[in-house]
Amino acid sequence: MANLALILTISCFFASTLSVDARRIRSIAEDETKFLGSACSEKEKLIKLHFFVQDLGVNHPHTTTYDVAEASITANSATGFGKVRVIDDLVTAEADANSRPLGRAQGLVTKSDLNTIGITMNINIYFTSGQFAGSTLSILGRNEINDDQRELVVAGGTGVFRFAHGYALQSTAAFGQDLSVLEYYVFTTSGPKFVDLDDVEVVAM
Repeated sequence: MANLALILTISCFFASTLSVDARRIRSIAEDETKFLGSACSEKEKLIKLHFFVQDLGVNHPHTTTYDVAEASITANSATGFGKVRVIDDLVTAEADANSRPLGRAQGLVTKSDLNTIGITMNINIYFTSGQFAGSTLSILGRNEINDDQRELVVAGGTGVFRFAHGYALQSTAAFGQDLSVLEYYVFTTSGPKFVDLDDVEVVAM
């Protein structure tokens, strides 16, 4: 009987411990859900941006596009495969280059398709005026420039666009020998400019 009583006591102890642990886990999960809901729903909002990029070609007298590298086959490739360009293009509110300047489009474009004119983009939109001044959006992805409309990824940002995610639609508003005007519609999120460090979990590495 003594042994049975001991076994029952130990069983009750473990059951009580498991119950406490389950309540603790459930409480933690609820707290995390509340925090994520607050971070993603209350502080984050979806916004739509519309702007134009003035892409001055490599032969333009005031070019903002420069070739920095190419592959061994680039010269003989029908698609210019392997060519890497760096850009620092003006971003404007309208298609006219003399319209209100909003910022710069800075980054790399690489011709990365052997069979068609497809480029890989890694661009930062740096806003220098308006309500987003000082903030950036990072846009990247595959761009098959002969398509009427190209879809790219909004991968992140800084300032107003911290934790940003979404997509961008690019089309060619005007095309010339030394100038291309690219039109962007960007659907992205904006969140809190500053994060309360008390809400950030510190993880040991």
